[in-house]
Formats: sequence, structure tokens, C-alpha cells
Amino acid sequence: MFRIDLKAETALTALRKLKAGVADMTPAMQEIGEFLVLQTQDRFDTGLSPDGIPWAPKTAATLAAYARGPDRFDTRPLIKTGTMRRTIFYQATATTTLVASNAIQAAVMQGGAAKGAFGATAGGVPIPFGNIPARPFIGLSEEDEAGIVAIVEEWLTDIVD
Repeated sequence: MFRIDLKAETALTALRKLKAGVADMTPAMQEIGEFLVLQTQDRFDTGLSPDGIPWAPKTAATLAAYARGPDRFDTRPLIKTGTMRRTIFYQATATTTLVASNAIQAAVMQGGAAKGAFGATAGGVPIPFGNIPARPFIGLSEEDEAGIVAIVEEWLTDIVD
């Protein structure tokens, strides 16, 4: 009978490092979060959804309402003063990354809302006063997915090196 023992200490060391590293992926999840926040903020500059679809322009009624107000505003979709763009944030854990906005209007901008979806004012004016088209800004584009894969590949390489 023959016996062959393989002594692959380098490979075993790399596997031990990998096992320890994947138990807590927080650093990778944080890097993914930072990447996705920047990607999401860039959508405000390009006016494109994660799928590459251009956002619906602001309506004439919206532009007129903004013009009556005291503040300067941007005519591009989802940009009035730039505040919502600055509310994009992430939370990372050992296994997940969440990208979100805490802006009060974010959910309506992401998914849209029908005229009167939130009731009416005391004077009977519908809230919102008109239909608001969905303008998705949070989500994953093909570029985002490729970026996440690159981050994970680099992170795994760094663990075993």
C-alpha cells in the first residue's frame, strides 16, 4: 500500500484566511456602499434610471409653481436645490449593504404617485396636485453590478494575500 501526503501549507494558509475573512464581510460591504452612493448621486447628473431610461422632465405646472416660490431651482428632474442628491446614504453589515435616501419625497420620486394619492388639502386641492411619474434613482445598473463584482474580487484577493 502506498500513501501520499500533500503538504500544501501555502494553500491551507490561504484557505484559513479566506474562511476568517468571509465570516465578516463588513469592509467589502462598506466599500460597496460607498461605490453605490456615488453611482446613485451620479444619476442626478445624468438624469437616467439604473436601467438607463431618461427621467421624465418636470412638468410646466411644476416649473411654474417653483418659479412662484422664493428659492432658486434647477429645471432638471429630481433636482430642485440639490438636497435630495445629498441625502443618499448607505448602511453596511457583515452580509448586506443598504442604499437609501431619507428625503421625505424620495419614495414618491422613486415610484411615482397618482394625482390625489395622499388625499387633499382642507380646500380640496389634491395632494399631489398632479400625477408624478416614477423617476427611479436607487437600483443597480449593469455598471453597478460589474463594480460590485470587481470590489468583491479585489477584497477576496486581499484576504488571501
